[in-house]
Amino acid sequence: MTDPADAEDRAVSKEGLERGLRARLIRKTRNALGLSQLEFANRFRVPVGTLRDWEQARAMAPDFAVAYVKVIGLNPDLVAKAVA
Repeated sequence: MTDPADAEDRAVSKEGLERGLRARLIRKTRNALGLSQLEFANRFRVPVGTLRDWEQARAMAPDFAVAYVKVIGLNPDLVAKAVA
């Protein structure tokens, strides 16, 4: 339910909510590593434009990408070594 008195409060679909949650996970993981979008993209072989779209919830990150980001969060050095 939206608040009609709040111009910033908008109804969100189930898909929109999921897209936003995935965006937040990706952004939080990158920030926890202290990497810029470009650094993260280069280190983990993700196109920077795709990463930006995912983080800004313009596109929904697919399931495999969410799993990849979770693994990166658990062991970033191992993943970086594996994709080098």
